[in-house]
Amino acid sequence: MSVDTKTVKRVAHLARIALPEAEVERMQGELNAILGFVEQLAKVDVEGVEPMTSVTPMRLKQRTDVVTEGDMADAVLANAPTSDDHYFVVPKVVE
Repeated sequence: MSVDTKTVKRVAHLARIALPEAEVERMQGELNAILGFVEQLAKVDVEGVEPMTSVTPMRLKQRTDVVTEGDMADAVLANAPTSDDHYFVVPKVVE
């Protein structure tokens, strides 16, 4: 896939980037190089390769699910400057 100057100008317009006329040709070369690299990646055989999120195998640390004290709204709100019906009351910041 190749990008022409018309496409470069359109992409710059859509991205709201001011692109001087003198830079269009250079940007065309850069975009074509990027697209060429993406085409190379599409040719890589990934059959049988599982998706991964890291290069080293990792597992998330998990804690045991233990029931703890609940129904402590009064204790939680004890230091709140203002509360109403077991909720924190905060000043309005958006008008």
